[in-house]
Amino acid sequence: MAAWLVAVNTLKIQPFRLPPLGPHDVRVRMKTVGICGSDVHHLKTMRCAHFVVKEPMVIGHECAGVIEEVGCEVKSLVVGDRVALEPGISCGHCKYCKGGRYNLCRSMRFFGSPPVNGSLANQVIRLRVYSKYYISAKIRRSCNADSNLEVVHPANLCFRLPENVSLEEGAMCEPLSVGIHACRRAIVGPETNVLIMGAGPIGLVTMLAARAFGALRIIMVDVDSYRLSVAKSLGADDFVKVSTNSQDVDEEVIQIQQAMGNDIDVSFDCAGFSKTVSTALNATRAGGKVCLIGMGRNEMTVPLTPAAAREVDVIGIFRYKDTWPLCLEFLRTGKIDVKPLITHRFGFSQEELVEAFEVGARGGDAIKVMFNL
Repeated sequence: MAAWLVAVNTLKIQPFRLPPLGPHDVRVRMKTVGICGSDVHHLKTMRCAHFVVKEPMVIGHECAGVIEEVGCEVKSLVVGDRVALEPGISCGHCKYCKGGRYNLCRSMRFFGSPPVNGSLANQVIRLRVYSKYYISAKIRRSCNADSNLEVVHPANLCFRLPENVSLEEGAMCEPLSVGIHACRRAIVGPETNVLIMGAGPIGLVTMLAARAFGALRIIMVDVDSYRLSVAKSLGADDFVKVSTNSQDVDEEVIQIQQAMGNDIDVSFDCAGFSKTVSTALNATRAGGKVCLIGMGRNEMTVPLTPAAAREVDVIGIFRYKDTWPLCLEFLRTGKIDVKPLITHRFGFSQEELVEAFEVGARGGDAIKVMFNL
């Protein structure tokens, strides 16, 4: 049974047919699945950025569970292992994959990103780029696999959880990976002063990641007082509450710079609106970096020319790559604690499914909404 997105604002728990288990794959019983902002976008508009839902789709991609079955070639995992799942499966042979930037693979199949089904289900076997030519006839026979075996979730994208890391924390590796990838791209270190636009879930995990990377000072900016208070409680050095009025940018930039007390080396825009990007560009020091994480709008009008004249580098990120081992190490050692971000928990009934997404969509005191299946 899985949570199917069937139309705008319409989710239904319906049967989900699992493909056969391949030799390098594992069957995972889902235990925890978080609601992401992209899930809400899909529910409200049937799209997120340029990803458009054209037919019913199982939703969800922040997940962890327990191994129930392993393929005959899997040596790294055993039945009963608790694992966090990296939800994107790249082709492995394009120039991006071979160059180590598999997150940019044009053939990426990603949980809950149309047209690929997601992970909000009792069990997951997911798409793996196997063909009948890739898997030898001998392996197919020994595994009793079908010759037109479709793709299923590979064992090498399932990461065993340390004993002191819960399944909920395992599911949080997915959003945390966004923050870690962003900090790597922006080269955050012990001498970096960081500005974060947006104190939603991604802004908060970016803050936690920046702190773990040793950022010197971190200032959070948002329109919501509650979320700013959460950011402060989790370790932000200071915060600035702003308005949604685009006419207030210049004044708010001065407030932000005063709160920082030093030059802003790196700004992360975790919202993705014209005003937040404009504020980040204007607030960042000459020679600094602005990292674009949020995707609130496809098109924006922002002051690029003045930023270019100050040699402010604008960098983007798309999802993440090679982050799960570091996420789990940060969680294992306590260098990052994501538990306070999980504010609401639901079971897996039709009523709870609808309520959970309503809570997730309202924002405010709902930071991370988690399903416990």
